[in-house]
Amino acid sequence: MASRRTRPQVVVITGAGAGVGRATARAFARRGARIGLVGRDAARLRQAQEDVHRLGGSAVAYPCDVADAVRLDAAADAFEASLGPIDVWINNAMATIFSPVHEITPAEFRRATEVTYLGTVHGTMTALRRMRARNRGTIVQVGSALSYRAIPLQAPYCGAKFAIRGFTDALRCELLHQRSRVRLTMVQMPALNTPQFEWARNRMPHRPQPVPPIFQPEVAARAIVWAVDHHRREVYVGMPTLLAIWGNKLAPGLLDRYLARTCYGAQQTREPAAVDHHDNLFAPVPGPYAAHGRFSACARPGGLGVAGSIHRFALAAAVLGVAAAGVAGARRLKPGSR
Repeated sequence: MASRRTRPQVVVITGAGAGVGRATARAFARRGARIGLVGRDAARLRQAQEDVHRLGGSAVAYPCDVADAVRLDAAADAFEASLGPIDVWINNAMATIFSPVHEITPAEFRRATEVTYLGTVHGTMTALRRMRARNRGTIVQVGSALSYRAIPLQAPYCGAKFAIRGFTDALRCELLHQRSRVRLTMVQMPALNTPQFEWARNRMPHRPQPVPPIFQPEVAARAIVWAVDHHRREVYVGMPTLLAIWGNKLAPGLLDRYLARTCYGAQQTREPAAVDHHDNLFAPVPGPYAAHGRFSACARPGGLGVAGSIHRFALAAAVLGVAAAGVAGARRLKPGSR
């Protein structure tokens, strides 16, 4: 933990200009960390850098697209030259498309995968090149409940998060085989109030929204900090994440039908999609975006937080009970059942 360290942690965060990355930079800044900020928009990175300095940390900003492995490695060199050896690397950058699969082009699928999945692979490999030589360090993959339970209209994002989980599990086994002290953790997030719903590419008839209940990005940031300190294999953030993951283990077919019926509407507001909407799939969108999106009025600042990991066995038992009751109820509602 920070209080036991002889020097400030050196933390690299991708996607640091806005959303979860921005909130996480602030959380580590309050601990006095030295932070490497990676993102595509140089202006937002400067704003994030100012946040860090104001809160007591120090920061270096490096504009970079995580899909570019060579440039990301150069960013790591620059951070280590300015801040010191990297202790923590957080893979957070993502890009997504809200659309039925049949309306997504191959180029769009490729780009979303390059940023969200391959960007995580590139960041992990960049961190490993430095951490394995020192036999220490922590790599955090910012995941999602959607890495276990996919939903309609977000196939590129869900596919990438599933892939990140598979990649991370495989790598963890390799590190265990090598008796490496480099640690891997994946933090599975609930719906969050971030700007991605403003700038994601959208082919739905209405403006996108997170599937309620919605949490503020500071909930995610606290979970990431907690994961770094506690070295858990996985962290489930909030009861909705726990319910989605365990519910899918128990009754995936039931969830398929439920999501097919409800999840189209749950991901859209009543506002029509903007005709002149600009998205960030291939280039950043300028504007005064920070950690929060436009759903603060209905977003929760806390809740169970990381309780899904701290008390995971008791909560898992509770979820099993709820899911079993739901399955039994569904069976009773079938035609001809008594």
